Amino acid sequence: MVSDAENIEILETDRFDCLVINVIQTMAYQGVTIEEPYSKGRVYFGKVPADIPVEVGDVLFIGAKPLGEEKDQGSMEVYLYDDEDNKLDWTLIY
Repeated sequence: MVSDAENIEILETDRFDCLVINVIQTMAYQGVTIEEPYSKGRVYFGKVPADIPVEVGDVLFIGAKPLGEEKDQGSMEVYLYDDEDNKLDWTLIY
């Protein structure tokens, strides 16, 4: 059975703008840490493609999809997007 969380699409209007506060360059990927300006919450994305230009101070966008029955607590899939709505990476938050 497919849960409701798996069917949720993250709309562009449901995303939060975040500031890039750190970028770690590797051969194939970039590690990007973003910070949500109001809560000061931070999320690290470890597999942003290296060919996409990302610098400290850039604004990227995140959207979250809950995993499980409780929509306001528990684990979430968090997706990182650029300003052209391209999905750059995703991570899990527990």
